Amino acid sequence: MVSNVSHSQQPQTPTDTVKANEGRVGLIFAALIISMLMSSLGQMIFSTALPTIVGELGGVDHMSWVISAFLVTMTIAMPIFGKVGDTLGRKWLYLFAIVVFVVGSTLGGAAQSMEMLILARAIQGFGGGGLMVTSQAIIAEVVPARQRGKFMGIMGGVFGVSSVLGPVLGGWFTDGPGWRWGLWVNLPLGVIAFLVSLFVLKLGTGTGRTGGRRFDWLGTLLMAVTTSSLILLTTWGGTQYAWGDPVILSLAAVVVVGAVAFVLVELRTSDPLIPMTLFRNRNMVLTTAAGTVLGLAMVGALGYLPTYLQMVHTLTPTNAGLMMIPMMVGMIGTSTIVGFLISKWGRYKYYPLVGMAVVAVALFLLSRLTVDTSLVVLGAILFIFGFGLGLVMQVLVLIVQNSFPVTMVGTATATNNFFRQIGSSLGASLVGSLFIHNMQTNLAEHLPGAFRALGPEGAGWAEQFGQAGEAANSLTPAAVVQLPEPIQDAVLLSYNDGLTPVFLMMVPLAVLAFLLLLPVREEKLKETVE
Repeated sequence: MVSNVSHSQQPQTPTDTVKANEGRVGLIFAALIISMLMSSLGQMIFSTALPTIVGELGGVDHMSWVISAFLVTMTIAMPIFGKVGDTLGRKWLYLFAIVVFVVGSTLGGAAQSMEMLILARAIQGFGGGGLMVTSQAIIAEVVPARQRGKFMGIMGGVFGVSSVLGPVLGGWFTDGPGWRWGLWVNLPLGVIAFLVSLFVLKLGTGTGRTGGRRFDWLGTLLMAVTTSSLILLTTWGGTQYAWGDPVILSLAAVVVVGAVAFVLVELRTSDPLIPMTLFRNRNMVLTTAAGTVLGLAMVGALGYLPTYLQMVHTLTPTNAGLMMIPMMVGMIGTSTIVGFLISKWGRYKYYPLVGMAVVAVALFLLSRLTVDTSLVVLGAILFIFGFGLGLVMQVLVLIVQNSFPVTMVGTATATNNFFRQIGSSLGASLVGSLFIHNMQTNLAEHLPGAFRALGPEGAGWAEQFGQAGEAANSLTPAAVVQLPEPIQDAVLLSYNDGLTPVFLMMVPLAVLAFLLLLPVREEKLKETVE
C-alpha cells in the first residue's frame, strides 16, 4: 500500500520516507555530497601542506598524526553514528555531525602548536565519521537499491575529487593565504549543508526499538580503546619506539585482548554496537574484508604522494596537488559510469574484481618510480590507480546495503566503513612510519658522502645539518631547492627510496582483496526501500 504523506508530516514507514522526499532528492543529495566532500577532504587536504606545517609548528615525528588523529576518531565515530541512527533516526544525528566537524575545523584553524592541531583534527575526525556514515545511510532511506547505483557512483567520485582537490586546495592555501584556510573553508560549506538538510530533509525517527535496553557503552569503550591502541602501535612502532619496546608490546597486548573482549561483549549484550549477526551474511564478510585492504592501500598511497612529489620532484605544494588530477579523472569517470551501468543493468559483481586487479598493477608501477621518472609517466600511473579505485569503492557499499533492510542499513554501512577506515588508519600510520624510518635511514647513509663531495665546504654543511634525524626535522621543499647539488641529490634519493618500497609491500594486499571478492554472490538489486 502506498501512503499519502505530506511533506510537512514526519514519515512513519520506509515508503512514507521515499514519498516525503520525492521531488527534493536532488537538493538533498547536493547537501549530502557537500558533507561527504568535507569529510573526505579532511583526510587529504593536509597531504601537500604537511612539510610546511612541520616547518612552522615543528616536529616531523608528529607529522603522521595530523592525518592519523583524524582517521582514528573518524573510525571510532562510524559504528556509533550507524547504530544511533538506526535506532533514533538520522536527521538530527547528521546535523550534529556537521556541527562537530565545523567546531573541529575552527579550532584547527586557530591552532598555535602541533598538539593543538592534532586535538582539533581529532574533533574534526569524529564529526567526519558521522557525516560519512549518515550521508550514505540517508541515501539508502530515500532511494531504492536499483536506482541507488548512480548516486553511489557519484559519491564514489567525491573521493576522487577529494584526493585531488584536497592536495590542490592544501597546496594553494599553503602557497597563498596560509594552510589554516584548509580548515576554515569548511565553515561556509558546513552552514550550507546544515541549512539545506534542516529545512528540506524529511526522515523518520528510526526503529526506536530500544525495549528498555541501554546503549552498548562497554562495547563502545572497548572498540575505542582497541582502535586507538592499534593506531598508536603502528604509528609509534619503529619510529618513536623500537618494535620490541615494552610500550609497543603493551599496545599489541591491548589490541589483542581488546578485540577478543569486544567480540565477547557484542555476542552477549542485548543491543550490540556492531551485531555479530551481520557477519553471517556472506557478502558482508567478503566486501568488508576487501574494503579493509583497499582502505589501507588507498590512504597509504595517496596520503604521502604529494609530499613525495614536493620533495623528489621539487614541485610547489599547488603543483604537487595538480599532479593528482589524472588519478581524479580516472576515479570520477569510472565511478560515475559504473554507477549508471549498475542502475541500468542491475549487475555489479565483476566491477570490483577488475578494479582490484588494476589497483595491484598500479601499486607495482608506483614501486618502480625513480628520481628520474618523468611527471608524464607518473601521471599515467596515477590515472591507472584512480581507474581501479573507481571500479571498487562505492560498489562494495552498495553490495552491503543491498544485503540488509533499511532498519539495519545504518549499522551495516557503518560497520563496512568502520573496517575500511581501520585499513585507512593503518595505511596512514604504517606508511608514515615506514616512510619516515626509511627516509631517515637513507639520509644517514647518503648525506656523509654528499658532504665529502663538497670538499672543505662540506664540513660546514655537516655541522649545520647535525644528525640525519635533525636534518629531516627541518627539511622543507623550499629548503631542498636551495641545497648544494650533492646534498640535494642525497635528499631526493632518500625520499624516493623511502616511499617506493612501501608501495611494493601493498601489492600482495591488493591481490588478497581480489581473491576475497571472487566468492561474492551477486543478488538482485532491490526495487523498493524495505
